[in-house]
Amino acid sequence: MKYVALMALCVSQQAWAEPHFSDRSAELPHHVYGGGWEHFVGGGLAVFDCNADALPDVFAAGGENPAAMIRNEGEFSFSQVDIPTLTGVTGAYPIDLDADGYMDLFVLRVGSNRVLKGGAECRFTDATAEFGLPVDDAWSTAFTAWWESDLSRPVLAIGNYVDRADPNGPFEACDDNAILRPTEDGYARYALTPGFCPLSILAAKDARGRPTLRLSNDRHYYVSGGHEQMWDIHDRRYLGQEDGWQNVSLWGMGIASRDLNADGLDEVMLTSMGDQLLQFAMPDGAYQAADYAIGTYAQRPHTGGDGRPSTGWHAEFGDVDNDGRADLFIAKGNVDQMPGMATRDPNNLLIQALDGTFLEVAAQAGIATLDRSRGAALADFDLDGRLDLIVSNRRAPLELYRNETANTGNWLGVSLWQSGGNRHAVGATIEVETSMGSQTIQQTIGGGHAGGQHLPRHFGLGEQNTATIHVHWPDGSTSQHRSDAGRNIVLTKP
Repeated sequence: MKYVALMALCVSQQAWAEPHFSDRSAELPHHVYGGGWEHFVGGGLAVFDCNADALPDVFAAGGENPAAMIRNEGEFSFSQVDIPTLTGVTGAYPIDLDADGYMDLFVLRVGSNRVLKGGAECRFTDATAEFGLPVDDAWSTAFTAWWESDLSRPVLAIGNYVDRADPNGPFEACDDNAILRPTEDGYARYALTPGFCPLSILAAKDARGRPTLRLSNDRHYYVSGGHEQMWDIHDRRYLGQEDGWQNVSLWGMGIASRDLNADGLDEVMLTSMGDQLLQFAMPDGAYQAADYAIGTYAQRPHTGGDGRPSTGWHAEFGDVDNDGRADLFIAKGNVDQMPGMATRDPNNLLIQALDGTFLEVAAQAGIATLDRSRGAALADFDLDGRLDLIVSNRRAPLELYRNETANTGNWLGVSLWQSGGNRHAVGATIEVETSMGSQTIQQTIGGGHAGGQHLPRHFGLGEQNTATIHVHWPDGSTSQHRSDAGRNIVLTKP
């Protein structure tokens, strides 16, 4: 397979286990992401531990309904906890803004965004004014954050969708995006223009190995003259042809990033209407579309009988069978009633095979529902080492699936800790090495579709019982560690 370097696995080794999930949606409190055209997009989930019991908890956007905070009580039992009432929420991302050890939430809204400050036992308070967040009335649909070496607090990037105040809109009326930089008494807002209606933003090292903002934009509203964008964080400029950047235009919905060929550079998955575009990072710092035969384009429904093109939203890489190869989940669903697109549009679960291609297994695995899915997360809700699945739907309840795949491989979860404002070492790279090869994951905040996670980074180890972990910390230093499989570990910067 072109541009896919295979891991050093023998064909005689055990192949991936056949994934199987059980539907545990009835265990969740009733919650629906609903609303009119301003909530055709969004519906993100923020998944993190809000009470220090190691179990993943969930903040779910509600659209015109109030957002919900759902606490994991263990054994796949969940309860809703009180938080400040927020409507108009499109999504949220967990982030420790003040380095106090509690996860805060940056909440995206149709209207002014909010910061919910985290505290003990999943208590949250509206601390928007306390953090000095600029107030506006934008329609925010994307978020990412990073730390710079001379700053104790993060830089924030906000992606804004259509400018609702533009009398000539909504088409060709994309709003300006924003960079929020910390000041002595809060944050200062800087416009990031031009804006082409992003539905996902991710700050991460690009194919050049440089920190870059990737913006995935929805051409439904920029219509013409727009494209996907890359913004160099250090140089504070958009990349062009002189940088090897080739313009791509699509109906950009979500971003997923993962090194698939062990070269230390992340491939990028971009969801859209029709083709889902996987781009491989090339040695010259550019990107190239994956061969069609790789199996990730997922352009039409694989079940349900609707032959019209699919609509992809949240995408996420994760090793659901723990064989050491990242798999891919894509949430699918019609925007609402678009006649040219599939209305019976099942989610995808694409399992990576030994040769680097991907095989669709969602129907066999029991997760190919036909609701209008939006946000999602792969997370180990019962701490058994297997990634479970939660899905947010438009105008339908949340879905929850327990991973009950038999004969999965070993696994390792890695969290990072360091002193200073960037406690969780955002910007670091975690490399896990075994005799079967190496895997790397960047420590980032952002991407997905209107939601993300702060959880231990999950690595499948196949038949390996131990692993060597190399951490490339944000300051450029490197540390090496050794761990047995089957546990979540916290690595502290020396």
